[in-house]
Amino acid sequence: MSDFLSTLFPAEKDIPTQYNLPAFQEQREYLINGELKIWRGTLNQVASPVFLKVGDGYQQKIIGSTPLLTKLEALQALDAAVKAYDLGHGAWPTMSVTERIEHVEKFLKAMRLRRDEVVKLLMWEIGKSLKDSEKEFDRTCDYINDTIKALKDLDRNSAKLVEEQGFMAQIRRVPLGVALCMGPFNYPLNETFTTLIPALIMGNTVVFKPAKYGVLLIRPLLEAFRDSFPAGVINIIYGRGRDTVGALMETGKIDVFAFIGTNKGANDLKKLHPKPHRLKSILGLDAKNPAIVLADADIDNAVTECITGSLSFNGQRCTALKILFVHQSIVEKFTQKFLAEVKKLKPGMPWDSGVGLTPLPEPGKTDYLKGLVDNAKANGANVLNENGGEMFHSFFYPAVVYPVNEKMNLYHEEQFGPVVPIVPFSDEKEAIDYVVNSNFGQQVSIFGNDSKKLAMLMDAFVNQVGRINVNTQSQRGPDTFPFNGRKDSAEGTLSVADALRVFSMRTIVAAKSTDANKQIISQIIKNRESAFLSTDYIF
Repeated sequence: MSDFLSTLFPAEKDIPTQYNLPAFQEQREYLINGELKIWRGTLNQVASPVFLKVGDGYQQKIIGSTPLLTKLEALQALDAAVKAYDLGHGAWPTMSVTERIEHVEKFLKAMRLRRDEVVKLLMWEIGKSLKDSEKEFDRTCDYINDTIKALKDLDRNSAKLVEEQGFMAQIRRVPLGVALCMGPFNYPLNETFTTLIPALIMGNTVVFKPAKYGVLLIRPLLEAFRDSFPAGVINIIYGRGRDTVGALMETGKIDVFAFIGTNKGANDLKKLHPKPHRLKSILGLDAKNPAIVLADADIDNAVTECITGSLSFNGQRCTALKILFVHQSIVEKFTQKFLAEVKKLKPGMPWDSGVGLTPLPEPGKTDYLKGLVDNAKANGANVLNENGGEMFHSFFYPAVVYPVNEKMNLYHEEQFGPVVPIVPFSDEKEAIDYVVNSNFGQQVSIFGNDSKKLAMLMDAFVNQVGRINVNTQSQRGPDTFPFNGRKDSAEGTLSVADALRVFSMRTIVAAKSTDANKQIISQIIKNRESAFLSTDYIF
């Protein structure tokens, strides 16, 4: 297997021309106050998960570098965002919804022109397959379009006066202030933009720091951001979190914290804010989503869904199935079919046709996964699949581990990689207790056909997780569905419509329904004297 894995990494000359990067990507640009500034200081190397065969050995491909900004530049970006918001009086927060939509549409149009560059960088920076990289870009564009449509619907519903108990009023949504947006490395475009775009379109100003990995792919979009939004509305910084983000939080000037990462990272940053009660947080954090395969489940369907759920993008998804509980009576049949499907997954480079397994972008990840597998083996588990857990540089071949129990680290920790723990159970209470006692509460998948048993499990989990999937894998989509979690898994709800709400608040203008007040309100609306109080519709 080691010899086989070593053949996966190509020589430079063997990379298809259309997928190779044209040159070393030295990035010195960053965006503050509508200006692309040039960084003259230290740069951070960007290493690809792809290794290249050089002579008799292998070298990790260094594809570029990005600015290592300091506290000074971070605070300059914050000052620009604070100035653009101007305590809610700035041009952006007071701009009409129609005008803000026009700015976002301008950005989307410019973004589409950079598709090939962004897709190529997704492949090289995080090892995502060509198909999934293209899907991530296109899904992000669709999300922006859907957000625009949802905001039009929201605005239309708000363009009316209501009368209640002798009062007349209009209720509209307004921005919260200055937002700090930070996305994850596994979906550095899509997941990032599911907070960034709603924050912007609702009238907030933003300081945006790209993910630790998957950072270069924002570079092709810098000019689009600069040209599409007023100065200071969107500011993009780079560098180590401890040198930049911590300083931003300590000022107390961040009103909204949008972060997708670990709950430890979120906790550490939130503690730095001097007025935590004034900080609105929208967080997508860790998860250990279980699948529960009941005795009467359709095994073929359960295997198909669990393969995709646990190993899509090498299991590097917060929504991935991270542990499989399989009823004792069918566990042997399930594992045999599961192993056969694992064997069909094609390992290779991101641009290879039909590839299902690719190198991992996080340094040290393969060693971490090996440690989980070794710990499980030391506590009585076995690796069931041939060559499971074999590794070569950044590549880790999936390990199906069985039987897993509570003594093993793999039972508790989110592996975020291609290791699949299988737990046999005889009583559904074992699986219920796992979910109830877990620190995480994002999703659960249940596989079975007995309606009474499925209903019992649904009712057991509705107050434990954000989504219960029946006979299907855990997932985020469709984007119109709520995406949230409990416990250490999330704070706030993200969907196309929900994201608009979490990045805004409802404000009301109210008056007693007297003849004099009716005349005043009518005059304001008729003469368009207020940007807030209006009955105009957006079509």
